Amino acid sequence: MYGANVTTVTSAIEALATLTQYKADVLLSNIGMPEMDGYMLVRQLRSLPCQQGGKIPAIALTAYAGEINYQKAIEAGFQRHVPKPIDPANLVETIADLVRQSQ
Repeated sequence: MYGANVTTVTSAIEALATLTQYKADVLLSNIGMPEMDGYMLVRQLRSLPCQQGGKIPAIALTAYAGEINYQKAIEAGFQRHVPKPIDPANLVETIADLVRQSQ
């Protein structure tokens, strides 16, 4: 509806593999995932060179909405923290704002 091209993956491990090969404008990641959570995903991503996605803007989606959870997401390397349930219009605005700021 908003003109975005979306690539979905089923795990954080698959996300890392995809992001190292595909130039994405933004990462939208759940925090609570099995095997590797969103915090670990973004920490590993931040350790990569820029050309492999190390600087991609990232948004944490989470049911953990408290201030401590916000701080944990930011410290891990996310630029935004969006609590669930998600308002679609707010999410689109957050993504667009983050992409604009990174350009």
